[in-house]
Amino acid sequence: MITANFNYLNFIPFTNFDLWDTKRYTSKSISSTYPIVSLGSCVKEENKKYKLFLEEEKDFGILGVNNKEGIFDAYIQKGKEINQPYKKMEVGWLAYNPYRINVGSIGVRKEEHKHEYISPAYVVFSCLESLLPEYLFLLFKTNIFNKVINENTTGSVRQNLTIEILRKLEIPLPSLEEQEQIVRTYYDKIKQAEQLEEQAKSLEKEIELYFLKQLGLNPIEIKSKIKGLFTIDFNDLERWDYFSSDVRIADELKKSVFPLVKIGATYFFEKRPFNKNVYKQETFKYIEIGAIDPIKGIVEAKEIKTNKAPSRATQFVKEGDLILGTTRPYLKKFTIVTKEYDNNVCSSGFSVIRQSENYYLPYLLQFLRCSYGIEQLKNRMTGGLYPAITEGELKEIKIPFPDVDNQIAIMQSVKQKEDSILKNQSKISALKQQAEQEFEKTIFN
Repeated sequence: MITANFNYLNFIPFTNFDLWDTKRYTSKSISSTYPIVSLGSCVKEENKKYKLFLEEEKDFGILGVNNKEGIFDAYIQKGKEINQPYKKMEVGWLAYNPYRINVGSIGVRKEEHKHEYISPAYVVFSCLESLLPEYLFLLFKTNIFNKVINENTTGSVRQNLTIEILRKLEIPLPSLEEQEQIVRTYYDKIKQAEQLEEQAKSLEKEIELYFLKQLGLNPIEIKSKIKGLFTIDFNDLERWDYFSSDVRIADELKKSVFPLVKIGATYFFEKRPFNKNVYKQETFKYIEIGAIDPIKGIVEAKEIKTNKAPSRATQFVKEGDLILGTTRPYLKKFTIVTKEYDNNVCSSGFSVIRQSENYYLPYLLQFLRCSYGIEQLKNRMTGGLYPAITEGELKEIKIPFPDVDNQIAIMQSVKQKEDSILKNQSKISALKQQAEQEFEKTIFN
């Protein structure tokens, strides 16, 4: 008798074959020490809709969902501006974007959320007594369950997780007491991370206060433009499009214990052109503006083949250069190039200042990061849809200029505080990762 070996085939009973999208039938079942149940047995769709447009002058708070915050208070809109019935969310209900659930676009409405209505495009559901909403939310965020979701979405161009498919998904279901303990353990670590984040923010404020104090300057906060007329001495009038904040900054800068200089008259701007037609057969490391962290500096450089170089890849950078993002979305993308990124190529969206014995670039970097620097950068930006600061305008920015030894001494103390922030950020990342890994390990095995 000959027996067939079907190691590579998976047979599905016809009675269970309700969808032709076969990827769900090739996936492995989840494993857990807890009972595995159908999600449909412990959730209920909340699909009631409200005609908000009937109350034309009433303000309605609208919720949104994304893969970072989950549920958030999005905006307030008058009834007459809403052209379709909206769903209502109670505290503890969940909602997800059926086309973005595979990237984590799901959330729970909590007590702190002031708004209560949400677009009918979202799937809204509540949990029955056996299932804790926060537990289910965290379950959706795990790598294992995200794989389950991806295997069960339908559609060719846009993957979709319908409420019908959601009900058929299986989940591990600990007892309610165990769910509460698992969720509590997760959030204990997240709370520790949040406390470290607050410490990091305090340290950032301390850095600016210390830095400005060394220059003889007081903290400055520009909340709004001065109403009515403001005056400026003719001797200080260098350009006609002055903002009221320009005047205030100019007056405050005069109080510095150090002489004021223009960046362009003191620092050396340099362009080292990169031409992909010259380096045809080579690859290079490319630094995008988005790869700059205000504290960590450059976080990555992508390896790119020269023939696929983006048009904005225009210049080489060297170790010790100060590179500055010059468009509004990247206003604080400044950093010093470290040895790891020497001779990489960067975007035309950067201005590059070369290091020199006549100045200490970390000092300039710190000044541009502070309120006096950022406000001057904002005021000198031009353009409608895509505001940017030209190199010519950048050179006109004024800064207090201690001698080089003083610049170095000031920045030594700043560096110590920045190192503390980096340590905090490392701990924050580790705590969040640990919380996620421990939750997943507890649920699945």
